[in-house]
Amino acid sequence: MACKHVDSAELRAPTPAQSVYREDCTQCFDSIDDPTGLNRWRKKTKRDEPPQKISKLAIAAETEEDRYDNRIEVRCYECGLDAVDKTSGKLPAVVEGVLKANTFAKQAEVQAWEQEITPCEHTLCLEQEPPRQIESQDLGHCSMCDLKENLWLCLQCGNLGCGRQQFGGVGGNSHGLKHTELTSHAVAVKLGSITPDGTADIYCYACNEERTDPELASRLAHWGINIAEREKTEKSLTEMQIEQNLKWEFSMTTEDGKELQPIFGEGFTGLKNLGNSCYLASVLQCLFSMPAFAARYYHPQGPPPPAPNPAEDLETQLRKVADGLLSGRYSYPDTDVIASEDSPYVPHQKGLAPAMLKHLIGRGHEEFSTMRQQDAFELLLHLFKLVSRSPHTAPAQDPVKAFRFIMEQRLQCISCNAVRYRSDEQDNISIPVPVRRKLRVINSDESDEKPKDEFEPVTLKECLDIFTGAEEVELTCPACNSKAGFTKRSLFKTFPEILAINARRFELVNWVPTKLDVPVIVDDEPFNLDVYMSSGQQDGEQLLPEKTESAMASQSTPNQAALEQLETMGFPRVRCEKALHATGNGDADTAMNWLFAHMEDPDIDSPLDLKAPATSNTSSGVDSESVEMMAAMGISAPQARKALKETGGDVNRAVDWVFSHPDDQGDFQEDANAQGDDTETPSVGKTMAGNADLPARFRLQSIVCHKGTSIHAGHYVAFIRKHISDGGSESWVLYNDEKVVKAVDVEEMKKFAYVYFFNRV
Repeated sequence: MACKHVDSAELRAPTPAQSVYREDCTQCFDSIDDPTGLNRWRKKTKRDEPPQKISKLAIAAETEEDRYDNRIEVRCYECGLDAVDKTSGKLPAVVEGVLKANTFAKQAEVQAWEQEITPCEHTLCLEQEPPRQIESQDLGHCSMCDLKENLWLCLQCGNLGCGRQQFGGVGGNSHGLKHTELTSHAVAVKLGSITPDGTADIYCYACNEERTDPELASRLAHWGINIAEREKTEKSLTEMQIEQNLKWEFSMTTEDGKELQPIFGEGFTGLKNLGNSCYLASVLQCLFSMPAFAARYYHPQGPPPPAPNPAEDLETQLRKVADGLLSGRYSYPDTDVIASEDSPYVPHQKGLAPAMLKHLIGRGHEEFSTMRQQDAFELLLHLFKLVSRSPHTAPAQDPVKAFRFIMEQRLQCISCNAVRYRSDEQDNISIPVPVRRKLRVINSDESDEKPKDEFEPVTLKECLDIFTGAEEVELTCPACNSKAGFTKRSLFKTFPEILAINARRFELVNWVPTKLDVPVIVDDEPFNLDVYMSSGQQDGEQLLPEKTESAMASQSTPNQAALEQLETMGFPRVRCEKALHATGNGDADTAMNWLFAHMEDPDIDSPLDLKAPATSNTSSGVDSESVEMMAAMGISAPQARKALKETGGDVNRAVDWVFSHPDDQGDFQEDANAQGDDTETPSVGKTMAGNADLPARFRLQSIVCHKGTSIHAGHYVAFIRKHISDGGSESWVLYNDEKVVKAVDVEEMKKFAYVYFFNRV
């Protein structure tokens, strides 16, 4: 029986911009390598010994032809036919389109890379020579050799030259570059990369960078090329670069050269590196090893969420990742690799590719939407925000609740001893790591290279002592009007079930944050945090008075003497009034320093409006959503308020300001002047985050480690404490992308962890 749908109007080939999900299911990780996926017959690769350690960037890429024999079948589920004639109706074009289209994962990666490519002066100001007809795609070859692929068309004169030899076995003799050296013509387009949508590889030899050209269609028409008739026949530079990024390997051997033994089973599934995605893999492994996330998203017997577009639904993708990591269904040795009987080598698993979740997490985000390496801690906070804002229908609970707790800040006037308490809800702490460099003995026979700094180890307790220690802040007391300042201290009012700690090991070198390898000693045994518990308001303590209307009126009238002094210096009156108001209506010198620091503020010349309604829970008018957004990045509320004031409310500039002012503790004036306990204190009737019961004992459960000099480069891995076998004791397990092994030398890795997760015991 013939299928009646082969000529359906709804049956059409995918467009270049349309997503094709042929690698894995949108709701689980069943893929083309599973019997339920595409019918692909796999070839086996025999390995007689462990793979050779890669010491440099490889240039050979395994192709799908190396791994699969393809057999195509068309099935119609409505008609109940398993073998529809592939040559009937519209099927030939549709089948060819599906097989040739980039998969969703590859398409998302390519788009992320392409977002960074921009035009340049050479593409925008290009002047073309008189037109002439060039040879067709089938007959064209390099003007200096016989190569017929990897051809680059000079957009200025129409010359065809072969490109450079590229990874993946693509040949080239660099005659396109030679043409540029002879003629100074800078811009060329790769013929085989041109698509009907108007995209193509454009390279500027003058900039030595990939570029875009908004006038590409007209420039190609100048040489007789109709872009609408073009067909993409070769991989673009971006696609080849992605393939190359996936080839990086990292050592998985012990000190004596033996390979670490892979682990398989429930909870031991690895994640593929999608190209600089190890920061995502390490955070996901840690989160889904925790009961809160597992209970929320792992439902092996439950139906999938009723989402019309599962690939674009966060709930569906989080459940998909939970099922993939925890079920064990995908945790088995790579069956494409067969070790001989005499070889001790056990193949690692293939790993799962969380491309759909990565796309959702990064959508609309300036950094996470790219293919660049990112900060794993920033991703953790971004994930917390996305998960908390997503719906949680009872009895399901927000898993981030397990991380939340209350920090209580205590301000005390140095002069009159009046106090103010303020409570802030948090889901992490970022602790400073003190830096003490070891003295180096310089030998005369040392090389000219700068020796690497070594640092004295510090304990986690020392870092927590600094984090919770008393500090002095410069504020004007609303009770006694003293400018002597306040002492400020932050302690725990409640404790979370899971405590996430970020260890800040950075210093600014030429205004660039540089990571320091300062060892932090963390024991495996539980430790007690009772000493960091806030005792709250004590008997006999005098609370700071509420801010009165008369006090506000006195602040609204600028100090006349200081105002006149500033005006004689040439500052406009509007700026002078704004500066005096921002600095507590004090002296001219303080206001002048404020003016110099705020010259670039976009609203510096806007009149001061003290009657404008506040847009936040603070009297300064600092936007509460901006403060909340920065708090999600691990920045305290006082620091966020100060940074937003200093940068005119621009969140991106405010984050940069915080990083470039690490010693500035922020704006606590609001804490001193706030009415009552202010709105950030948990209100009556609202369940307080965390638990105030003692003892508060915590035990290290997992860590995210980073290798490299910058958090935006290098490599991330995760170490998680787990039971490897039933009834056995807990061991540390290393998750290095798709490789999951029993860890060795964990003590050394714990010293340099970037994010620590502690379970309350």
